[in-house]
Amino acid sequence: MQDMELLHEGLALMGLGMGFVFVFLTVLVISVVLMSKLIDRFQPTPPAAPVGRNSVKSPAITGQSDEVMAVISAAVHRYRSSRRQ
Repeated sequence: MQDMELLHEGLALMGLGMGFVFVFLTVLVISVVLMSKLIDRFQPTPPAAPVGRNSVKSPAITGQSDEVMAVISAAVHRYRSSRRQ
């Protein structure tokens, strides 16, 4: 008889724990969804810049990308030349 009481008590404790976790996760999901809607309402995302052939690149971005490309090329060249020796 004691084994059945322990089994019932263990199942009750398991149900309580699983119920607590379920309620906590439900509250967490609801709060995240509400916060997301709140942020979208007060700070909407800016419109995306056009992408394609007709898009205009600013000179600062083009210059920076050329500089980055030169640095990457120099690093690759140096790595390859050090690996041959």
